[in-house]
Amino acid sequence: MDLVKARQRVKPWMLPIAMIGGLLFHEFIDLIAFLAPYLIFVMLLITYCRVSPREFKVTRLSWSLLAVQMAGGIGVYLLLLPLGDEVAQGTFICVFCPTATAAPVITGMLGGSVPRIAAFSLISNVAVAVLAPLLFPIMGTDCGPGFVESVLTICLKVIPLIIAPLLLAFMLRRSLPRLHRTIASHQSLSFYIWAVSLFIVVGRAVSFVMHEPSDRIPEMLLLAVCSLAVCCLQFYLGRKIGHSCGDRISGAQGLGQKNTVLAIWMALTYLEPLSSVAPAAYIAWQNTINSMQLYYKAKHGRI
Repeated sequence: MDLVKARQRVKPWMLPIAMIGGLLFHEFIDLIAFLAPYLIFVMLLITYCRVSPREFKVTRLSWSLLAVQMAGGIGVYLLLLPLGDEVAQGTFICVFCPTATAAPVITGMLGGSVPRIAAFSLISNVAVAVLAPLLFPIMGTDCGPGFVESVLTICLKVIPLIIAPLLLAFMLRRSLPRLHRTIASHQSLSFYIWAVSLFIVVGRAVSFVMHEPSDRIPEMLLLAVCSLAVCCLQFYLGRKIGHSCGDRISGAQGLGQKNTVLAIWMALTYLEPLSSVAPAAYIAWQNTINSMQLYYKAKHGRI
């Protein structure tokens, strides 16, 4: 069996393997946990190298999805706040976090517009980089002695992580076009980097949950249920919005498929750590929906 065929056979199992690996080896995850932000940076760089500046168009679909992402995140936070900070923050991050870096891959497989979803992924990430430093301190995260200090602290960590890959991609396109084309032609690498990132963040989340007292189990189950609810709702609303804009698939994937690696990292770093259970559960929900869509597409030729 050659390398290409072996990779094709292993690829469908990579994400389950990463999740199970994070579960089994969570006790050792601290040894490599520092790699998570660097892996996120590389994933975003690979994705951004695929998007030409000429294809970067802010359409009505982009604005509509972004409005739901931002306003919806704040809305569910306020709605669920009476249930506790952890539930409100966990559900908020499942809506507020940006589109997954792997969304263009799934969108292409389902027959949607890759440039459109890649452009929205960029817009979605930039919006999170700008608003997260303002929203997290308001939610009571302890990032500094005061609001201004908290904003500056998060800005220095979040904005470079999300904006710097974009600037680097554009710089490579202009100054080192050959290297830029090489990176852009290896989009599949982001999938495997995503798997490693998933291994790390799932391991961190599991390690945290395992040390929680048993009386927190009802709260964790509630977080998982809320995560399922907003996952289904976002795929549904995205599909409806996309239908009105002429691209149901890009709408559904843009709003429903989330960068859960980044979401868990932000939850563990800036929010109540228990809130990371929600985006961790979101991994299972969105991958289940994507698997069902891919199966239906393969069997019927459309979704």
